[in-house]
Amino acid sequence: MKRKGNIKILLTLIAFVFYLHSARAQEVNKQTFTYRDTLKLDFYTTVKNIDTARPLLVVVHGGGFSGGNRDSESEVKFARAMAGAGYAVASISYRLTMKGKSFGCDCPAGDKIDTFVAAAEDIADAVLYLHKRSESLRFDSNKTILSGSSAGAEGVLDAVFMRDDYRFRHIPEFPVAGVISMAGAVVNKEYITANNKVPVLFFHGAKDNTVPYGTAAHHYCKPDETGYLILDGPEAMIEKLKEFHDSYIIAFDPEGKHEWSWLAYSHVDLIKQFIEHQVLKGEFEQCVMQLKK
Repeated sequence: MKRKGNIKILLTLIAFVFYLHSARAQEVNKQTFTYRDTLKLDFYTTVKNIDTARPLLVVVHGGGFSGGNRDSESEVKFARAMAGAGYAVASISYRLTMKGKSFGCDCPAGDKIDTFVAAAEDIADAVLYLHKRSESLRFDSNKTILSGSSAGAEGVLDAVFMRDDYRFRHIPEFPVAGVISMAGAVVNKEYITANNKVPVLFFHGAKDNTVPYGTAAHHYCKPDETGYLILDGPEAMIEKLKEFHDSYIIAFDPEGKHEWSWLAYSHVDLIKQFIEHQVLKGEFEQCVMQLKK
């Protein structure tokens, strides 16, 4: 009986040590870097068992280009969850060029374009900063996925797809393997080409009255208002992805509005599945799936 008791204690100790080792391996650390001027990014990574071929996920927060933070609760929770799953994750700040200003229908359309360009510039600079340090940070720069929420999604989509537009042409290129858009839109879907197409996972509310699900004016401004600017949402963008035979998933809420810019963060399993199958393995998928809150 004593021997059996000792074996049981030993097995318990072994299990406890294994648990501690596993917990340590999944522990997530954060480092903060300044990638340009005063703009910072937070880099999240597990402590041990790092796969140097792991993907890089870049997280770009929302906030109407006037607010939001790279280290807000939603972004941090999402970044830590993805880092714990084995990804290198960077949550970035970018210039809030509309801070203290209106970004609605009284904001000139040209100023809106300038705002999109500035965000795309900062995203490119942050990614290139990380890519130059890919060896020390231990990730594969060719497996870079950009994820954005609301304004961040607009910046991401424009950084990837608008490079041939003269207003975005100066932005340096960098490899992108996939995009995750949480309530975002692009300035013009016609700039999606065979050369820049990538798999995209879209989250969107079909009744979003801020960023269109289909093709509509930004903030649904009227044609005679100074802020009238047509944008293309996921329903419009997939027509180009169909044309070029690339993967997309639209996860939409038929009654949803702009809340999917943050509700999407809770769908970690779907995001990981998309990255694993459509982005990394190149499995072809074109589907529209319905979500509910």
